[in-house]
Amino acid sequence: MALDKNQIAKRIAKEVQDGYYVNLGIGIPTLVANYVRTDISVEFQSENGVLGMGPFPFEGEEDADIINAGKQTITTLPGASFFDSAFSFGMIRAQKVDLTILGAMEVAENGDIANWKIPGKMVKGMGGAMDLVASAENIIVAMMHVNKAGESKILKKCTLPLTGVGCVKKVVTELAVLEVTPNGFKLLERAPGVSVDEIIQATEAELIIDGEVPEMSI
Repeated sequence: MALDKNQIAKRIAKEVQDGYYVNLGIGIPTLVANYVRTDISVEFQSENGVLGMGPFPFEGEEDADIINAGKQTITTLPGASFFDSAFSFGMIRAQKVDLTILGAMEVAENGDIANWKIPGKMVKGMGGAMDLVASAENIIVAMMHVNKAGESKILKKCTLPLTGVGCVKKVVTELAVLEVTPNGFKLLERAPGVSVDEIIQATEAELIIDGEVPEMSI
């Protein structure tokens, strides 16, 4: 059974450790804050200038003035702070963020990521993604394994304009957890009910498979 977006976020939340400062990108990554363990202390940072984000607000409790980088309404935790974008990117460029969780259109087996532009489609610009991938020591990508046409987004080489080179450490999709190693993608876990063969068929890149591949614990 392939995971839905919330289950992908829930699996990635297991990677968040006590005391981490975490930047959440637009899309699936924003859901991760909903699933982090309650017995640990984590500071979620948004590049538009928020430190101390909480989960999404309940319907009817939204404050239109409190948003994340994707312009979604958010909650803040006690002690949260607000600042301008220059200060925010100063934190990112100074490597004060322990973990960055991003969405992507494509990831290559060497850790390259493409997540900002599709040729022929109008975009405002790369935004903060370039700074995040250039500065972060630990990047986890949350993405769908295949596109709407059923074509793999886990590739030997990215075909779209790159955001960053050799920077991704781990990828979590609806089918699998993959680690980027010097030799390519290593299959660490598979979604419940999804076979290794199904993952191989959905992956353009070669996969390193070392023994029995366990199912994800969600």
